[in-house]
Amino acid sequence: MTSTANTTDDAADLHEAGRLLFAGSADFYAAAQTLDRLPPMEGIEIAFAGRSNVGKSSLINALTGRNTLARVSHTPGRTQQLNFFKVGDRMSLVDMPGYGYAAVEKAKVEAWTSLIHSYLKGRANLARVFVLIDARHGLKSIDTDVLDGLDKAAVSYQVVLTKGDALKKGQVESRLAGIQAALAKRPAAYPELILTSSRDDLGVADLRAAVARLLAERGA
Repeated sequence: MTSTANTTDDAADLHEAGRLLFAGSADFYAAAQTLDRLPPMEGIEIAFAGRSNVGKSSLINALTGRNTLARVSHTPGRTQQLNFFKVGDRMSLVDMPGYGYAAVEKAKVEAWTSLIHSYLKGRANLARVFVLIDARHGLKSIDTDVLDGLDKAAVSYQVVLTKGDALKKGQVESRLAGIQAALAKRPAAYPELILTSSRDDLGVADLRAAVARLLAERGA
C-alpha cells in the first residue's frame, strides 16, 4: 500500500521535474498548413486541441512562461495551421487550429480538418493530445465529436479545463465530476482532469507535472 507521504513526495518530485522541464528554452520553429510542410519527426510531440477562443495560445504561453511564444488573438479562428514550438531538447508542443468557429470559410475548415486528422493518424512521435475545454461551459457536442475521433484513431488524450478562475467554488466539483463521468468509458482518454487558468496560473504547475510524467513514461 502506498503511503500518503510517498504519494506527496512523488507529486512534489513531478512538479519539480515539470518546473525544470519548462525552465529552459522554448522557441517557435515550424508551421504547416499541408502535410508536406510538416517538420521531420524528432523527439516527443505533445499537441493542444480545442474550440476556437478556448485559450490554447494563452495556456501554452503560461506553460512555457513566455507571454508571446504562441500568438494570442481576440479574433477566434486565427490559428490556421499547425504551429510547432521546441521546448528544450526533449519535446515539441503543437498548437492545432481551433475547431467550431462557423465564420471561417467552409473549404478552409475542411482543409484544416483533413490536415489535423492526417497529422493525428500518422505522427508516430505524438505522445498525447491535450484537449482544452472551457470550464464555464463543459463538454459540448462539438467537443465530443473530437473525442470520438481521437478514440477511433487510438490517440491518447487528456482533458484540460481552461478559464477555471471563472467558476465559483461550488461549481468546480460538479463540473469536474460531470466531465469525469463522460470520459470514463472512452478508451483513449487519460483519466485525470486538470483545471487551469492562464490568468492566475491555476493548475499550470499540475499541467507541467503531467507533461513531465508523460515524458518519463516514454523514456524521453
